[in-house]
Amino acid sequence: MTSSKRLYERAVKNEAPLAPLWHVGDGKMLFAGCLGRNVMHSHSVPVLLAAIYEKFVLRIGGCKWVYCRTAVIPAGTAYEFDAGHRPLAVIYLEPNVASADALLPFVRTECEMSGAVVGQGGQLGLIRDLYETADSPQWVCQALDDLIGFSKVKGARLRDERIARAVDSLSQPNGHTLSIDDIIAQIGLSPSRFQHLFTQFVGVPFRSYRSWSRMRFAVREIIAGSNFTTSAHAAGYSDQSHFAHDFRRIFGAPASCSLANVRQSPLP
Repeated sequence: MTSSKRLYERAVKNEAPLAPLWHVGDGKMLFAGCLGRNVMHSHSVPVLLAAIYEKFVLRIGGCKWVYCRTAVIPAGTAYEFDAGHRPLAVIYLEPNVASADALLPFVRTECEMSGAVVGQGGQLGLIRDLYETADSPQWVCQALDDLIGFSKVKGARLRDERIARAVDSLSQPNGHTLSIDDIIAQIGLSPSRFQHLFTQFVGVPFRSYRSWSRMRFAVREIIAGSNFTTSAHAAGYSDQSHFAHDFRRIFGAPASCSLANVRQSPLP
């Protein structure tokens, strides 16, 4: 997947307790850190869950709890997990980059469960390096490009170019400020037709995806060094409590569980 001499240089691994790692880049977002129980929630993009050292327990919708090492969850699929306060990595892949199929090569010994793919193993070496290496915020962007570039040929971008352009616009730093009228003026569809096609190809309604874009913007500001209140206002939340409520709804746990004391990451 990558050569022994990578394009980025790894630093000596830090033996001190590791702070959470977040990265929000063009079309890709990563979290790696210790998590406990995240209650039932769903995302507007497909995600890869990967336990860095030990298996975690996962439940998809109303299915039974299962132990697993990796899982690919499609957009709009409700799930919950308990990582036992052990390190877990989550990669969020925007639909204008590739589909959920691009995440499947990282899952091994898999089975299908209510639309999700759950595995007992996976290709986790580079993800483990990102978590363990102290200066990984400096090279995480290149690492994710390597990781997704390796597999994206198997996960094509959105098939409808009009919806792909809409997602491109929403994925920009201030895309969450765009209204549906702003979007359809760019792509030439009626509101009803646009809503239908957007949900069909993205997997969630326009409003849900725009809410996700706003959350990405807020997280991006926090990991760049802004406090919660400043980041919430910059993203268009009325106050910090509104941001905190939305974060819990989207991620299944309070923001303090994963966004406190993060490794600061330069804006892309």
